Amino acid sequence: MRSGKTRIALEGTVTRPAKLAAIDLKLELAGPSMDQLYHFTGVVLPTTGPFSTSGRLTGTLGEEREGKRTARWVYEDFEGKVGDSDIGGRLEYATGGARPKLSGNVRSRQLVFADLAPLIGADSNAAKKERNADAVQPGGKVLPVEEFKTERWNKLDADVRFAADRIVRDTAFPISKLSTHLKMDNAVLDLEPLEFAMAGGTVRSNIRLDGRGRQGPKAIKAQAKVTARKIEIKKLFPKIEQLQASVGSISGDASLTAQGNSVSSLLAGSNGELKTLISQGQVSKMMLEMMGLNVANIVITKLFGDKQVQLNCMATDFGVTNGLARTRYFVVDTKEALINIEGSINLANEQLDLRIDPKTKGLRLISLRSPFYVRGPFSQPDVSVDKGVLAMKAGSAIALAAIAAPAAALLPLINTGPGEDSDCARLLSDAREKPKAPPPGKTQLR
Repeated sequence: MRSGKTRIALEGTVTRPAKLAAIDLKLELAGPSMDQLYHFTGVVLPTTGPFSTSGRLTGTLGEEREGKRTARWVYEDFEGKVGDSDIGGRLEYATGGARPKLSGNVRSRQLVFADLAPLIGADSNAAKKERNADAVQPGGKVLPVEEFKTERWNKLDADVRFAADRIVRDTAFPISKLSTHLKMDNAVLDLEPLEFAMAGGTVRSNIRLDGRGRQGPKAIKAQAKVTARKIEIKKLFPKIEQLQASVGSISGDASLTAQGNSVSSLLAGSNGELKTLISQGQVSKMMLEMMGLNVANIVITKLFGDKQVQLNCMATDFGVTNGLARTRYFVVDTKEALINIEGSINLANEQLDLRIDPKTKGLRLISLRSPFYVRGPFSQPDVSVDKGVLAMKAGSAIALAAIAAPAAALLPLINTGPGEDSDCARLLSDAREKPKAPPPGKTQLR
């Protein structure tokens, strides 16, 4: 059978065809996206790139009771591809309850990370056209605007585990494994947990998407809690020789709630907080280019030129209200300077508005750099120097005193890092000290 680019092929036996008592078939499926099989099967499947699978389908149908007919279908020993990733496993589909239920286990020996993009509408417009998606990503818009198909979520319950043994990315960013437990119950989707193995550490998320539409016909009520622990800097960038002596790590926490119908609208209406802590390591323009962080790339170049810079600590704390993330604390401590960053990141209109204020360490005659601003859209931000204000020549403790109050909120992250003797521990300890005036007769240079 063919419909457009979707293909279904069957070969096997049917027992008592008049009542369809049982089937035993070789089943082959192929098409531009798994979600398009819904029109043939009534089974809700995720949005994907081009796919093909082949396996054994067995099924038995029971008697009809109270208007519902019980059935059990098993698709087992199947193998196939989604994009450039392989998939295989066993799925079971059962009817007779309040809603049909899909359960099972799916595994990928090698998962190409880009093949996950259609799940959240992050694939290219050309790929969207190939799978007949209605939404087209607007030019200059970074966050995906394609809406989730929540109108189908109450058609099926699910309990499926997915794992990927190896992940392939276009860059050297080392996400090595993925696992998740997906549960759907009456249009409420839970990923508990969604876990990545990354650079010797882990990123673990618990995500809930409530698609019952109580706040609107397509509104999703979302909750997300994310923890990143002990991600080693040298393993993040194994090809950069200069980083292999680094002993630092990255830890972070995020807790957000939101309401919307796409990744873009959910982030635009998000509320919560985001905290990160990086202890030790090195940073350079080259490293940031590998990460694809264009804004940070420009900032580092303006501050230090194109060279390796010793990083003692970076601590961030953002409060998020209605999609507007404001800095409560954002300090970067390097060998040469202490950098304070203040401002906001607007997730609704994808705009940056940050002031970066570098302060030299010790009383030096020449300041490191003047303050400058990062403003404009995510897709093409502008970095401009504030020529009218000179950077203050002050020690790190004096610089930290002005932003000391929120620092205590980051202390729990230290416990997951290298310990109380780390530079981050000392940085935050200095931040908690009250500012001190210079002794009488002493002049503070400005």
